[in-house]
Formats: sequence, structure tokens, C-alpha cells
Amino acid sequence: MRALIVEDDPVLSEQLATAMQDAGFVTDCAADGAQGEYLGATEAYDVAILDLGLPGMPGIEVLTRWRDAGLTVPVLILTARGDWTDKVAGFRAGADDYAVKPFRLDEVVLRCQTLIRRAAGHVRPVIRAGALTLDSQLGVVTRDGLALKLTGFEQRILAYLIHHQNRIVSRTELSDHLYDAGADRDFKSIEVVIGRLRRKVGEGVIETRRGEGYLLRAPA
Repeated sequence: MRALIVEDDPVLSEQLATAMQDAGFVTDCAADGAQGEYLGATEAYDVAILDLGLPGMPGIEVLTRWRDAGLTVPVLILTARGDWTDKVAGFRAGADDYAVKPFRLDEVVLRCQTLIRRAAGHVRPVIRAGALTLDSQLGVVTRDGLALKLTGFEQRILAYLIHHQNRIVSRTELSDHLYDAGADRDFKSIEVVIGRLRRKVGEGVIETRRGEGYLLRAPA
């Protein structure tokens, strides 16, 4: 999954990025409101962490612009302790959740994982897809109860397909959520990894739809 972190404190931004990366996220960081608003409007993210006290453009304005533009990415806002007015303003602007500074980094990661899961229509942290299960908090995928040995890239691809099971995911969409803003998008590498995943999850689970993308079939 791919996360945008908009935070002007360089130390906190790095800490958040490291915590998210340790949980399997690809991250992009912005140090001011204008850069954050631009990245959110032009790149594809699964979740955004947005500080409200930003230089250049306040976080509330960033969030308002995203929502006015029709962006539905889940947004976790960061607020100062006890400042209830910021929380209210954030929710009215379209925020999905909040964390109060100072916070535990693992709490922010868990909240982001929950927002992504719910945005994809899954209520529980363990997501089932036929014989496959994904523990969205631990990042572990099992098949018939046995944990699969996956590389980091394989895990990210399979987790995304499980989140969006039973619908076609285009190669462009998949690559948008696998690479950060400065990375080269490599469709051939994705196809190779999909081939390896087929051998690990079983034939017929992941289909390639020519000219459309990939479909992870999960019977009810």
C-alpha cells in the first residue's frame, strides 16, 4: 500500500515514514501544504497522513481542496493535544480519523491500516479471499491456514489484490500503489511477480485479463 505523509517537522516526518515502511507501505513525504496538496491531487495513494499546522497552506485547506476535487483517499489528520476545534474542522472538511500529538507511531500505522481496510469494504483485520487470508495488521498471508513465504514486493501485490478481490485491477492502478513518486514503473517486473504468486497461491486464483489487468477470484 502507498501512503502520503504531509508533515513539516522533519524528524516526525522521517519517524512516520520509517514506521509506515516497516509495516510494508511505500511512502511519499511533503514538508508543506502546497507540496502535499499537489502530490495528493496528482498521485494515487491508499491513505494520507495530514498535519493541520502546515506552512504555506493550512492542512484544512489542503483537505478541502482534495475533497472538492473528488478525491476519496482516506485521510488521518494530526492535531495538537486538547484542540477540539481542529478535530471538528478536520472532520467537517472530510477527514476520516485523527491522532493527537504526541502519539505512538504504531497507533498511527494501525489507524491507517484500518482506514484502508474499511475503504475497501472489509470490517475485520483478517481479510478472507477463498483459501487465502490476509492479516492486514501483521502483513501475513496464509493459504489453507499455512503462512506463505513471500518477498516484500510479492506481499504488497498480493495484499492489494486481496483488498480488491473480485474486481479487475489494471496494471497502471497496481503500479501506482506499489511505487513511490520518484520510482520508475516497471510493468514487466509486475508480470514476473504475478507469475511467481500464481505458483504460491494456486492456479486459477489470479487471472490476467488481456488489455485490462489482474483479477483475484475469491468465491463467497
